[in-house]
Amino acid sequence: MKKIPVGIVGVSGYTGLELLKMLLEHPHLELVYAANTEGGVRVGALHPSLQGVSDLSVEKADPKEAAKRCELLFLALPHQSAMEFAKEVLSLGKKVVDLSADYRLSLERYEAHYCPHLDKDNLSHAVYGLIEWAREEIAQARLIANPGCYPTATLLGILPFIPYLDEDSSLFVDAKSGVSGAGKKLTHNTHYPTINENLFAYSPLSHRHEPEIAEKIELWGKKAKKVNFIPHLMPLTRGMLVSTFARLKEPVDAMAILRGRYANEPFIRLRSSPVEIKAVAGTHFCDIYAMSQGRDLWVNSAIDNLLRGASSQAIANANLMLGLPEGAGLPRFAYAP
Repeated sequence: MKKIPVGIVGVSGYTGLELLKMLLEHPHLELVYAANTEGGVRVGALHPSLQGVSDLSVEKADPKEAAKRCELLFLALPHQSAMEFAKEVLSLGKKVVDLSADYRLSLERYEAHYCPHLDKDNLSHAVYGLIEWAREEIAQARLIANPGCYPTATLLGILPFIPYLDEDSSLFVDAKSGVSGAGKKLTHNTHYPTINENLFAYSPLSHRHEPEIAEKIELWGKKAKKVNFIPHLMPLTRGMLVSTFARLKEPVDAMAILRGRYANEPFIRLRSSPVEIKAVAGTHFCDIYAMSQGRDLWVNSAIDNLLRGASSQAIANANLMLGLPEGAGLPRFAYAP
């Protein structure tokens, strides 16, 4: 079977590196185009871990050149830059998996939390790529809004319970991420003396992923829920642990509800005890555990923030868009011990 040519725009960051690693060994996709804003370097120089693995040239990003050579483009660009590139590539008849926030939200919510939207036409038909909840739509899509890492871990855990929740209660989400989720650019929070041997909340009740979580609960749960989202930064390179607290209408068997929804999902692992980051780091799996006491519900989920929360989810979405096996090229073995 001839491999399908694909490209990455934005190879310099952590998600770009993860895409490179998976695509270089993908059984059905051929990486023929790698680009960033400057070009003029090889991937092995940009990412020393790839020296001796690939000598692919990194080019200066050009939508026309990318569309000429690729059937599908992965965009690992900042918000706003992504939609500018995507708009032109889509007009040339190619498919796009966008890892930024540019197509994840409704126009009103996007402009309230990010910036004026520059591609309203494509926004209207973008599909939110949470695979277990939108598999059929993804397979028919030309443009995928790859979900954020915090929303992925939160939504996969809480969505099966939405019909069972008290109508008037709020959700409380306690989320903890490794430092790689903040990207390569150094900030005070990610500076080693700040994060080492430390743990702290940031942007409590005001993080941009809060409206993303709320909007998708309304989309798939068919009801609006108030989401109180508090993210934390941990002194880990990668991994994400989310605890969601909710109020039930009446007592339920929490794990039975999860089994009923996810029994046949190959990349959802239902655990018999609280989840841990080390079991998912380096993989596409989402591990979930839940328990209730009376009407109080706790849902516990873990993912690799760079993989299931970004790059491997993008690969899985591309697989479906291109008619390939969903699990092709996805990492399954954790970085353990």
